[in-house]
Amino acid sequence: MHHVIVTRCNHEEKRRRRCQCCARWILHGVEASPVVLVNLFTLDKADEEAFLQAWRDDALFMRQQPGFISTQLHRAIGESPTYLNYAVWETNAHFRAAFTNPTFRAKLSVYPSSAVATPHLFQKVAVPGVCVG
Repeated sequence: MHHVIVTRCNHEEKRRRRCQCCARWILHGVEASPVVLVNLFTLDKADEEAFLQAWRDDALFMRQQPGFISTQLHRAIGESPTYLNYAVWETNAHFRAAFTNPTFRAKLSVYPSSAVATPHLFQKVAVPGVCVG
């Protein structure tokens, strides 16, 4: 989540251009099923409404993509304008297809300039006696 939004990553701060390294690790050829995107966003408090609208528009787009299962957005408790979203996809290939969709990529420019995304893609891990993989 829903999907990854690489609007700006920590690397971009140094280079002042859209970072391609984040897209590389998200789009690597490792196949997993299902996969969970966890994305942490930090932004300026003044940009929260614009962020929420951009995220909503992206979520509505991603819900229509093959392999999308679910998404949820969370806000940090208190005054910190920090958000976390997770999205569940059937496979890494489904996520890759949605993330590289030109319509989605064009939507990234709508996010406020203060929004910094830190995305990670996960798969389940089995821990005997605790959880299944």
